[in-house]
Amino acid sequence: MRTDSRLSRMLHALIHMDRLDGAATSDILASMLNTNPVVVRRTMAGLRDQGLVTSEKGHGGGWALARPLSAITLLDIYRALGEPQLFAIGPSADNPACLVEQAVNETMGAALAEARTTLLARLGQVTLGEIARQFDEKWRMVGGRLPPDRPA
Repeated sequence: MRTDSRLSRMLHALIHMDRLDGAATSDILASMLNTNPVVVRRTMAGLRDQGLVTSEKGHGGGWALARPLSAITLLDIYRALGEPQLFAIGPSADNPACLVEQAVNETMGAALAEARTTLLARLGQVTLGEIARQFDEKWRMVGGRLPPDRPA
């Protein structure tokens, strides 16, 4: 099963956008994320609808942050992406009349609900500003150079 990487990809893009002079076009972001500009536009539209980014059409246009990174939580972005499924595991529906399946599903459902609550609370505590500071520290540790596996 393929994982949904939209959240981490958007975190990546938004931190880069914070470092740019001016707006980032869908083409620039698509190149950065190794995807199609249409995918970027569709995804960024959800962030725009939630007030996280703005967009300008035409020459010199593109996407820009609507708030500072310190005012955007991971939970904000998760919600703007439509709250994608958090876990690949879930209840079984093979034999709903089976009492064993019912017991398993109740137990799994409770555990997954608790895990979801914990994860969402944590996403609400972490800002993009904190992640950007981690990047800045890593950048300083490598002397402001790109890692050897990353072309300039």
